[in-house]
Amino acid sequence: MKGIIDGFLKFQREAFPERVKLFKDLAKQQNPRALFISCSDSRLVPELVTQREPGDLFVIRNAGNIVPSYGPEPGGVSASVEYAVAALQVSDIVICGHSDCGAMTAIATCKCLDHMPAVGSWLRYADSARVVNEARQHQDQPAKVASMVRENVIAQLANIQTHPSVRLALEEGRVTLHGWVYDIASGLIEAFDGGRGAFVSLADNPEVQAVKYQARRVA
Repeated sequence: MKGIIDGFLKFQREAFPERVKLFKDLAKQQNPRALFISCSDSRLVPELVTQREPGDLFVIRNAGNIVPSYGPEPGGVSASVEYAVAALQVSDIVICGHSDCGAMTAIATCKCLDHMPAVGSWLRYADSARVVNEARQHQDQPAKVASMVRENVIAQLANIQTHPSVRLALEEGRVTLHGWVYDIASGLIEAFDGGRGAFVSLADNPEVQAVKYQARRVA
């Protein structure tokens, strides 16, 4: 704890005074433009990776960057998604996986989770990604895990579209979906190109979107 407390004291002493106006404004309201859904892994810090200031991102973090499909008993993730889209009116949603993800490694390697039943139950929300990944041939275990990370991002992009608030925002053209995979060692990000059905370099394709959605004409 000493390091954490020392960090807070340094923030209070150095960082806070540099952003006094920002924090005074944020004390009254927030207006984030993006919902960022990432893994709880300590190595992925959304604000650091995207170089955003406090108030820029509405962040949801959990094991495996999972978004359960909408159901009759919405949990914390569903409530946070709904609030971000319906109340805060975010214009972009990013679902970001990452390399060496422990959750996806457990799924890809069929690791026994009997000693962590809550984790095992939670990871069932990645079953569709697991089934697709298991049906493919992989060069080795690292390749299988890397593929699982990507398939999970695609699966969660599908899941989030079952949420009424997201479905309406897509229909009205108010929100854009993005699927990313962050590589810890290189700092690079691959983004899912919905048009090509493949992950591409985000640096080379900054305009890429995960879902190309066109509102239907109502007769």
